[in-house]
Amino acid sequence: MEEIKGKIRQTIYKNENGFFVGTFRIKETSSEIMQEFVNKTITISGTILDPNEEETYLLNGEYARHERYGYQFKINSYEKEKPTSKDAVVEFLASPLIKGCGEKTARKIVETLGESAIDLIKENKNNLFLVPEMTEKKADSIYVSILNHSSNDDLIIELKSLGFSIGDATKIIKKYKDKTSVYLHENLYHFKKIIDFNKLDYIYIQNFDSESDVRKKECILETMKRTSDTNGDVYYFEEEIYSNLKTYFKIILEQEEFKFLLEELFKEGFIVIEQERYYLKENYIMEHDIAKHLSKIINLPKRELKDFEDSINALETCIGVSYNLEQKNAIKNALENRISIISGGPGTGKTTIINAITRLYIEMNSLSPIDVVTNIALLAPTGRASKKLAETTHIPAMTIHRYLKWNKDTNDFAINEYNKNNHTLIIVDETSMLDTFLFDSLLKGIGSNIQLILVGDTFQLPSVGAGLILNDLVDSCLFSYNPLERIYRQSENSYIADLAREIKEHTLSDTFMEKKDDYNFLMTDSKEITKMIKEICKRSIEKGLKTDDMQILAPMYKGENGIDNLNLALQELFNPPKEELKELKLGDIIYREGDKVLQLANNPDCNVYNGDIGYIKTIELKCNQRKKEIVTIDFDGNYVEYTKEDLYMIKHAYAITIHKSQGSEFSHVILPISKNYYKMLYNKLIYTGVSRAKKSLVIVGEKNAFIMALNNDYSSNRKTTLKSVLMHKI
Repeated sequence: MEEIKGKIRQTIYKNENGFFVGTFRIKETSSEIMQEFVNKTITISGTILDPNEEETYLLNGEYARHERYGYQFKINSYEKEKPTSKDAVVEFLASPLIKGCGEKTARKIVETLGESAIDLIKENKNNLFLVPEMTEKKADSIYVSILNHSSNDDLIIELKSLGFSIGDATKIIKKYKDKTSVYLHENLYHFKKIIDFNKLDYIYIQNFDSESDVRKKECILETMKRTSDTNGDVYYFEEEIYSNLKTYFKIILEQEEFKFLLEELFKEGFIVIEQERYYLKENYIMEHDIAKHLSKIINLPKRELKDFEDSINALETCIGVSYNLEQKNAIKNALENRISIISGGPGTGKTTIINAITRLYIEMNSLSPIDVVTNIALLAPTGRASKKLAETTHIPAMTIHRYLKWNKDTNDFAINEYNKNNHTLIIVDETSMLDTFLFDSLLKGIGSNIQLILVGDTFQLPSVGAGLILNDLVDSCLFSYNPLERIYRQSENSYIADLAREIKEHTLSDTFMEKKDDYNFLMTDSKEITKMIKEICKRSIEKGLKTDDMQILAPMYKGENGIDNLNLALQELFNPPKEELKELKLGDIIYREGDKVLQLANNPDCNVYNGDIGYIKTIELKCNQRKKEIVTIDFDGNYVEYTKEDLYMIKHAYAITIHKSQGSEFSHVILPISKNYYKMLYNKLIYTGVSRAKKSLVIVGEKNAFIMALNNDYSSNRKTTLKSVLMHKI
């Protein structure tokens, strides 16, 4: 086993489980084998949580040849070196905050002037000339930079000496300003809004009492938050908090002490305890705020509709559409009521209903083109869903995050209860994807004198975040609810919409294995699924279909038929290596010009959102202060640049998860089904996958696995109280 000490130079690849591949510059080593690499850069791989280029790491492991990627240092264990005060001063001077001072110069300054170097420089710039090889220009630049940060330099160095990076320190000071010092000495966990909790907890354990009540209480709160993130729950029971605290943080408490800490958190206002239900206070408040805002809206007078029948008949003639009775009722109720809900599966006409509502609203209120933009807001949780809304209605649409002007660094919205938007008609599509936080934020950012129309599918997968908004609103029976049952087929022999309904009702027809105009079930052994999908795609390409026309949807990433393996196989088919196509390698993943990719995180600054699909336009080396490889991705005409370090935000998208497909429709969907997908084979997941297909659906795999999924109602029963809160408030 070898030990090396140094810094991460570059992130090549990392995933959510902490697996990391990168380059590492060795400063020193106790191993004879590694001596030749001192002051050189090598490739490392293994688990590093929250890798940071500003930290010094001690790595234990083995330097060996990987048969595919060459020599790598395989990490067995690691620890971050706790910096000394002298190290902290060097890091500060060598940071981007101080112009004209690299690491070499910083070390010379500290070696010459000692730990008090910064104070000595502030007292007299000429002290810099005691440092060997110091020039007038460099001294001026360093001196001015230090003066610019003179009010915070002690704080930055203190934060750095605790284990924060310079980047973290400046972020903390920028956010908390003059409160930084108070929070730092009162409770380090104040910074958890902007610093990763695991990192904060690690720093706290290294510098303070790991058995303190402060840490235990903070870990209890974080346990509750993670339980919400995992299960979608708004509240929890005592025993699950206790169990998860042990799982997440290895903290085992006596029941008496645990109850005491919960009581303390209740008294301090961090949690709410109600009828043996435990809430994070913010979750409790959000449910009550939602009910309060909806109550204000629904208690305003309804709109009066005149000559609705004449208007809808004229619209049908104009656009060549014939609405059935349930669709007309949904349109009428939406235009009359302050709050209305429209829910239906694929093929039930939700899109044409939204189009009718907007057109009739414009006509009834005599809105000019400018009035339309200032009065009507069309919103959706994802970029692709908002684009579909805009294409349907010919009215601008956007994501809810963009509408509320989300700040990704602070997770705050510029549009809020103190700065509201003034639209009078708001339509939200794909409402099943709304979580408690986003719905509460939306309601805070809009006025009460509005009409709010929520469109979705109550049977689809629930939101990623906590809550069950659409279902709770429907189940409360307090709002105009318009379920759409009738399916409009594309042809007599079409089947996609019928199959979705059969899955929902657990009643497969005897003909579900038969080929239809828009559907085919190709039975094959699990080991042949990937091969068969490649063959289907190959034939589709020969028929003139492009990668944008087809989407493979699978339940999970890992396994022989998982998304990771499918993407490797399909990249080879859709975008094989060519001399003229530039590539960028990240671990075992190759990104190539022309690749289809998926955005994994919201980035409102670049107008690109989680679930958006784009294509790599160019990969090029750009030289600014240092050479950087830049990947430019085209998201439907929106060109976004990524550095190599940013690429953890994207994945190949020849195959994507069914979860990531929510809010999207695809012309042709291929859905692999295998028993190897285990517990991911359940009714709502398969329903969601099937309902993404617009023109054709091909299911590839095992008949028994499909039937098993149909009959498996596994889906976490989320613990929410919005329904009961609504019934008490309205």
